[in-house]
Amino acid sequence: MARRKFDSKALAKGLFSILVFLVLWEIGSRSKTWITAEAFSGFREALGALGFNKNYLPWVGAIPAPSEVVVAWGKVIVDPGYWQSWWMSGARVGGGFFAAMLVGIPFGLALAVSRTAHGIGFPVFELLRPIPPLAWVPASIIFWPTQELSIAFVTFLGAFYTIVINVVGGARSIDVRYFQAAQSMGSSKADIFRRVILPGTLPSIVVGSAVGMGITWEVVVAAEMISGGGSQSGGTSGGGLGFFIWNSYVGGSYEQIVVGMISIGIAGFISSELLRHFGKYITPWLRLR
Repeated sequence: MARRKFDSKALAKGLFSILVFLVLWEIGSRSKTWITAEAFSGFREALGALGFNKNYLPWVGAIPAPSEVVVAWGKVIVDPGYWQSWWMSGARVGGGFFAAMLVGIPFGLALAVSRTAHGIGFPVFELLRPIPPLAWVPASIIFWPTQELSIAFVTFLGAFYTIVINVVGGARSIDVRYFQAAQSMGSSKADIFRRVILPGTLPSIVVGSAVGMGITWEVVVAAEMISGGGSQSGGTSGGGLGFFIWNSYVGGSYEQIVVGMISIGIAGFISSELLRHFGKYITPWLRLR
């Protein structure tokens, strides 16, 4: 009962903060219509002295208002190409993310438990890790036979490094007394790995996965913009949400740019929430009581 009450309060606070944000956004965007009044002439001169446009608030006045964005969203929501963009970006994120999980978790565990693997693999990993995933986009387009594979590879890199670092850190943060206790009771290396290392690393895997998912959405959108949306793009939509945003910008539809940005935020939030709920399921000992 107390947990339900807490959740309802948190939901109310969240909805209130979103409402306040939308109201301030609407007021700021509408400033281009009311700031021209004579009553704000002094404020306009102050903006001009600072080098800003004197006809609207410089930090939000040029952005379409939420009401305009809703109207634009209502027009594109019935367009199958918009939902195809959702599907294509989601498929790319899912493919790259799960590939990063399949490769990154075993690789990170190997770096954590094996001195030989750490000595061989970690220097190369640390050399490549500072390179931003987006810096790989031109090379990926050149080396991979299709644009879809190049986008998938860049998306994979977006989550891979974060997952590996969290796995290594989680495995190495396990209290050494657990290993000593397991060895004193005659546990084999396989038992220690299965009953000590893997459960002790799961919380870090969950955290790394949630962070990696957010990075993956950032990377795939930028990769779609640079590569032209992949091999199946066409029109102003259908090539992924990044391509949708870029074509909206080229076409001068600034309301659709915001629609695409909000769509990415919603998709990223849903993905991260699903991962967090799954993380709570596989780590029941960490649930709040």
